[in-house]
Amino acid sequence: MARAEVLGPGAPATRREPAVAGRIVSDEAAVGRRAAGSPDWALIATVLALTLIGLVFVLSSSFVMGQELYGDPHHFAIRQLQGAGLGALAFLLLAKLDYRRLRALSPLFMIVAVVGLMAVLIPGIGIEQNGARRWIQIGGTPAVQPSEFAKLAVVIYVAAWLASRGDAIRHLTLGLVPFSLIVGFLGFLLMAEPDLGTGIAITAIAGIMFFVAGAALRHIAALTVMGGGVLFGIVAIAGYGLDRFTQFVAAESDPEAGGFQVLQLLIALGSGGLTGVGLGESRQKFFYVPSAHTDGVFAIIGEEIGFIGTILVLLLFAFLAYRGIRIAQRAPDKFGTLLAIGIVTWITLQAFFNMGGITRTIPLTGIPLPFISFGSSALVATLAGAGLLVSVSRFGVGRVDDEGVVARRGHDFTPRAVPRDTGGGS
Repeated sequence: MARAEVLGPGAPATRREPAVAGRIVSDEAAVGRRAAGSPDWALIATVLALTLIGLVFVLSSSFVMGQELYGDPHHFAIRQLQGAGLGALAFLLLAKLDYRRLRALSPLFMIVAVVGLMAVLIPGIGIEQNGARRWIQIGGTPAVQPSEFAKLAVVIYVAAWLASRGDAIRHLTLGLVPFSLIVGFLGFLLMAEPDLGTGIAITAIAGIMFFVAGAALRHIAALTVMGGGVLFGIVAIAGYGLDRFTQFVAAESDPEAGGFQVLQLLIALGSGGLTGVGLGESRQKFFYVPSAHTDGVFAIIGEEIGFIGTILVLLLFAFLAYRGIRIAQRAPDKFGTLLAIGIVTWITLQAFFNMGGITRTIPLTGIPLPFISFGSSALVATLAGAGLLVSVSRFGVGRVDDEGVVARRGHDFTPRAVPRDTGGGS
């Protein structure tokens, strides 16, 4: 077998010999020259399947509401299709882009995200709906939900920030304190809308990235306790979200008011049985399930295509998580690993929050089901994140570039491989 070629960290990558079986070129030569291999086609197929399911069920679940509110049964479906088009464009552009180019731009993304979250609070720009200000609209332009794009910005920024800190994140003043200030500030802006569900989601996503990056376990424990205390204070003292918890534990005591949504979601989900009542034949979407095309779309899926349909959706998300974790493990640098972990956590955690609320496993959070629930901003942002995940996959270990050269990991970072800090620094 041909001798493996290994270039040292300082060796200039000025020439690449023709690829032969078994030949390996280091990260400095292959990845450093930005050689990209084939994307993860299984991941792309999964994202496409989830998006198509979303388009079908937004049409099915929203035509009653569209006719009632706008005199057009296809109103929401058309908007979702437009969002899918923009999202597909973002997906393709980011999948083709070398994700490492975004590292230097991460502070700009965070600034734009913060400005967007502040803009929703400005009268005349922010739109208030159901007691919350979560959208911005200028003139006749379509309304945009900044918090959805903030999730993507946070993932990119936190990945870059953690990667730049290295082992220093295990120290209190260089790791936990600045990290808590960053996440806490974003949480404060989200609670001002208020948007408890997105605040919890962003905090959890960033916290898992912090853990994977190698933070000291005592700092993870402290962060969890602090987050739990803040959440308890918001729910118990400020009262926000307390009604959702009450509906979760005692929906049957008020079936026509507070518990109505929880119970109707369960009725819809259970009415489908094994194979469902038929595509488009849902009865619960006729004003029984509130927000049937947004937060409640998973229940409509269960009603129309049954237990088999819901399991299919669940398996698609599970497979996406599996492919995403493999991509993270094979990423050629720490930034790529954390970026992939952040995107996978964002998508799968939101799926869990949504499906958990529908099945009454956890309280309702108001978080949409990624790729499937109606919401143009959410769909564009999620497809953009999936595109970045594909970009990371193109540079991963075992990927082959156009010249047939296999790239090998060029850094020593693996998730949670950082030695535990048992001494000072806190």
